[in-house]
Amino acid sequence: MADLVRPAIPTDPYIASLLEILGSRDPLQVMADTPDALRRGIAGMTDQHLSMPEAAGKWSARQVLSHLADSELVGAFRFRMILAHDRPGIPAYDQDAWAGHLHYDQADVPAVLNTFTVLRRANLWILERATPEERQRVGLHTERGAESLDFQMQIYAGHDLRHLRQLTRIRAAIGA
Repeated sequence: MADLVRPAIPTDPYIASLLEILGSRDPLQVMADTPDALRRGIAGMTDQHLSMPEAAGKWSARQVLSHLADSELVGAFRFRMILAHDRPGIPAYDQDAWAGHLHYDQADVPAVLNTFTVLRRANLWILERATPEERQRVGLHTERGAESLDFQMQIYAGHDLRHLRQLTRIRAAIGA
């Protein structure tokens, strides 16, 4: 069972940063809190503000929210594959290709927030019912190798916190 648990210090700097942001917080609680935190994060922003990136070449709040909704869709697939199959393949995806080809810059923010919220609730329903043994089931990520459901939950929670920080930076940078 040694390959079921990720190393204490992941070698991927991005993954390590997500785990650092999460710290000792409960991933399920962070994930449950995120929809409301996103709404607070953009409260009072105009449609124009939502389209303004923090700097050239960076995403706007609109694009960040669209990314989170699509990331939650990907998570829904990954979580279910890990729970229902033995060591399934877990495909990676190019978030920048999705942002460009799926027109994140034109997204309807209330619709995107609704999509994220509905998907997150559905995912939490599944994750909260997973037993400790089920949380140790693994999927084989195409770039990072074997990852347990528990590890995926930590990554998603850290990912939420990273993008909430990004929204705070965007607000400050654009003066919203």
